[in-house]
Amino acid sequence: MSVNAWILLLLFLLVLGALAWPLGHLVARLIDSELPSPLLRLERWCLGRSARETMDWRRYALAILLFNLLGAAGLFTLLLLQGSLPWNPQQLPGLSVDLAFNTAISFMTNTNWQAYAGEASLSYFSQMAGMTVQNFLSAATGGAVAFALIRGLTSQSAKHIGNAWTDIFRVTVYLLLPISILLALFFVQQGSLQNLSAYLSLTPLAAQGSELHQTLSMGPVASQEAIKMLGTNGGGFFNANSAHPFENPTALTNFVQMLAIFLIPAALVLAFGRVAGDRRQGIAVLLAMTLMFVMAVLVVTSAEQAGNPLLTSHGVNMSQSDLLPGGNMEGKESRFGIAATSLFATVTTAASCGAVNGMHDSFTPLGGLIPLLQMQLGEVIFGGVGAGFYGMALFVLLTVFIAGLMIGRTPEYLGKKIESADMKLVALAILVTPALVLCGTAVTLLLPQGLAGIFNPGAHGFSEVLYAFSSAANNNGSAFGGLSANTPYYNVMLAIAMFVGRFGVIVPVLALAGSMGAKRRQPESQGSLPTHGLLFVGLLIGPVLLVGALTFIPSLALGPIVEHLLMLK
Repeated sequence: MSVNAWILLLLFLLVLGALAWPLGHLVARLIDSELPSPLLRLERWCLGRSARETMDWRRYALAILLFNLLGAAGLFTLLLLQGSLPWNPQQLPGLSVDLAFNTAISFMTNTNWQAYAGEASLSYFSQMAGMTVQNFLSAATGGAVAFALIRGLTSQSAKHIGNAWTDIFRVTVYLLLPISILLALFFVQQGSLQNLSAYLSLTPLAAQGSELHQTLSMGPVASQEAIKMLGTNGGGFFNANSAHPFENPTALTNFVQMLAIFLIPAALVLAFGRVAGDRRQGIAVLLAMTLMFVMAVLVVTSAEQAGNPLLTSHGVNMSQSDLLPGGNMEGKESRFGIAATSLFATVTTAASCGAVNGMHDSFTPLGGLIPLLQMQLGEVIFGGVGAGFYGMALFVLLTVFIAGLMIGRTPEYLGKKIESADMKLVALAILVTPALVLCGTAVTLLLPQGLAGIFNPGAHGFSEVLYAFSSAANNNGSAFGGLSANTPYYNVMLAIAMFVGRFGVIVPVLALAGSMGAKRRQPESQGSLPTHGLLFVGLLIGPVLLVGALTFIPSLALGPIVEHLLMLK
């Protein structure tokens, strides 16, 4: 890695830590209901009687499912009727049934997979009332589930894990909304659009006096950009996403967008330590996430800076100089370069955020492998709002269980015994997404409807399909752009993967929260495994990487690894 890449990475981690620490304190207060009395009265006034009752895990899960299904149904209807709704200056028609279904499920599950170009398909009303609203609510859902699991792990023998409506309200109103407003104002100041104007038709300077025209898309961009990053949603207002200058106008906005993606996931982990009464517990988990993230950045940046040896053999100069960026600049914005683009790609796939400022499809095979693998690991390296924490918590419990078996002692975490029923829930939640990814990819490659969307035959075409199902099942939303996914087959199959990948994890996690919450916390003994030191950090990284390697190495060998070997030949 170059010196500039190292400086950017270190600066990013330092600023992230400085912002996440105080925010973690705020999140902990939200979890423990340590709020000023005016805010508590506001909750009761807005939510009524529903805010006063605590829920067991079954009622909590039912509320979460009902809330999200109603949101998806509303968004589906809105997209179908888009042509008859206001704030549609371009008179864009409603989406097809299969595309509307895919999009509704996508935004409801915090995936934001987009099989369409936003500026050519969606009205301003759809963007604001549909996409932006769901960006808030889907992120709030993940945060609420994380709140419930934290209470389950840290409570003193409680049958209830909180109130779903209250948790969603708190995450939305007290956490997401204020920070999003600040981010939106900052993006507008930096040059992002925020208007309801009709698209502009302009004559380029180079075409003065001719009949050539260029259409510039307008719209309320900054507000959606803020929540798509903060909520780790990732859906782009424009098809080019964060590579578009109206979404990501400067190097500073690029840096802030990366910070916004990781901010709440990092704060949630620190909040967990505060609620548990031992900050070291949260710091240990955050350290494990950070170490894996740094390793991923090193591989991606090094691979992209090394470039493509096939081009070198044809006389292309791939070295870095004052006049040349060096390495593989294909698919990257010259405004950001290799270092910032590689860091952005690693951040957005480490978290469950599909925002991109470059074409992942144009990365080198190893540079594209790491984003793919990070999604396949369950996006637990920071992860999305809530999803990252509860995904990593599953691996924490798995690690403690394995360590307990190795020393012949009943495994326990935070003074609570981990029993066989708990491990069944952990195994179910961990294995549901790999099953979706591998089975979905296999079925797609066997069917003519799936093969029809592959424009790049061979290993890279396989990688594109594998990336699509990895992104959908793990609720990321980014894509290898060479796959034609806007077909009835892909719209339906990926929607199923997104839905099951989201709630096939959430329901077992809530059941686990209920199970752990009902157990009485016992004081630690001399035989208890310390879960706050460097030893545990190393132990935690092991199962995360091992499960990912054992599950996905064969499929990766058929795609990116084969491409890499062919590139070296």
